[in-house]
Amino acid sequence: MPYLQSNIPHFKAWVRREYTVNHERYHGEFLHAMVIAVTTMPTRCLSFQVIFTGCEADEEDEPNVHGGAMWARMPITALVADTPFEEWPEPMAVHDAQPWDCSSHTHAVYVLDRCTPCPWLAKIDGEFYPAKYYFTVDYAENEIADDPAQHKQSHVMELLDAGPWTGNIVALPNNRVRVTHPAWFETGRVRQTLNRHSISTTANQTWIILWMSIESLTTCTQTKSKPWRLKEALMMLIWMNSILRIRPKR
Repeated sequence: MPYLQSNIPHFKAWVRREYTVNHERYHGEFLHAMVIAVTTMPTRCLSFQVIFTGCEADEEDEPNVHGGAMWARMPITALVADTPFEEWPEPMAVHDAQPWDCSSHTHAVYVLDRCTPCPWLAKIDGEFYPAKYYFTVDYAENEIADDPAQHKQSHVMELLDAGPWTGNIVALPNNRVRVTHPAWFETGRVRQTLNRHSISTTANQTWIILWMSIESLTTCTQTKSKPWRLKEALMMLIWMNSILRIRPKR
């Protein structure tokens, strides 16, 4: 799996220019860019590799000074979709744009093909808004990423018809999104109450061994087998009892 950075299905975007000068000036100004890669760093939001196109200079009849320049690790909150707007979208708080930070350097990037043509619903601050799905980032090889109770994917989307946030790019986990498809299913809007637990082959093998132990003990009792066989069956039952006392991860 990739470590730190991966190519993504590239998309055009506008970058809030204040992010290029540590928020010291240029608020309300935007630079056009191609977003070409994603970076995952634990305890931080997704960040992106961008190539500035400089096309904003065409409208202002100024020299193109930014075209071809690259910027690494541009935060997701700096990105606005390349969509015509009546007004530029308002900046979002990081916890709204990406409620869960990246959980590992190790990750995968993929597109959920069966969900790609479908409109999505993004839950922001308790409200559902329509969204356009881009791609998904998933994480591994970290104690949080590999914990069934804590694992989160990041579905990267563009907000549509979201009031002052329309056009912002967000990354939401499964419990903050809904896929819509009227031909397949009716989309619900009630909060999900689902729990996770780990499932492994070992757990199934444990019950098989327990069944074999009971069968062995029953056979020994019925056939009056040698004492050492009875002892062997009893020891297996004691060992199984200690295994079954271990609760599965949640």
